[in-house]
Amino acid sequence: MTDTEIAAVEEELSLAENIEETTTEDADAEAATQTETFESIQQQVDRTASVFTHAGKYIKGILPSLIMAVLILVIGLLISKLISRIIKKALSKSNVDNAARSFLLSLIRIILYVIVIIMALSALDVPMSSLITILGAAGLAVSLALQNCLSNLCGGFIILFSKPFSSGDIIELDGSVGTVRSISILYTTIVTFDNKTVFIPNGKVSDAKIINYTETPTRRIDLVFDISYSADFERARELILGVIAQEKMILTDPKPVVRMTSHNESSVSIDTLVWVKNEDYLTERYNMLEAVKRTFDESGIEIPFNQLDVHIRESADE
Repeated sequence: MTDTEIAAVEEELSLAENIEETTTEDADAEAATQTETFESIQQQVDRTASVFTHAGKYIKGILPSLIMAVLILVIGLLISKLISRIIKKALSKSNVDNAARSFLLSLIRIILYVIVIIMALSALDVPMSSLITILGAAGLAVSLALQNCLSNLCGGFIILFSKPFSSGDIIELDGSVGTVRSISILYTTIVTFDNKTVFIPNGKVSDAKIINYTETPTRRIDLVFDISYSADFERARELILGVIAQEKMILTDPKPVVRMTSHNESSVSIDTLVWVKNEDYLTERYNMLEAVKRTFDESGIEIPFNQLDVHIRESADE
């Protein structure tokens, strides 16, 4: 074998050894990577198992308290519903307004539910002092932010239980006269006689002067008729009494009053006071004004108005 052939064989052997070494290194690297992956998976499994183990121990430790809290919650809610039904039946038999009844029932339910929740949290050993402090601070912040709403809420509560008026009453309030359509917790709604809807905050209602025209079944119509000084007062009075006698909606008890009330610059005033039922007030007022004017015109009774009389005196020389 020549030197050239020997050199070629040695080169081939060296190349084979290099390939073998490279293959071994790649296999070792792949094995190391797989080992690291398995170790990472094992760590995750161990962590997850540890979490479940601790959770199981925690649940096992609080299980009696948890069961007790659930029982308190369920039984408390059932008792709260039972108490609400009893109170609802009691209120339905009373004279409490429907809006006040709903408001009171809602308030009682909220109070009962809060009590049940506090009892359930106490069974879980939740520190109630911290919770109450947080709720108190939150309540103070909300009350400051909603001061006007709370004023209206308190006003609505006062109106619903003191009942200065009810739905359907005709009242005068804050410059508006009309029929009360509804009384909610925050607003009182009035429909005026020209069919305008007025919403008045209950905070203002509770502080305002309220005139209730339907609190009593009857109402007095106050009218003033002026006649001239040259007119016959007794005749005018008899004519007004005759109109009253013809109006069937005017009540005879209390007795109508027709009397002279004042001496004005150019007229004599006659007060006319008659009583009618509340529902007849506006109709009869219009009837009286129209009938008296028509009767005065037919009988020649002058109704004075502002006028200027000019008298011209002739000179003595003329």
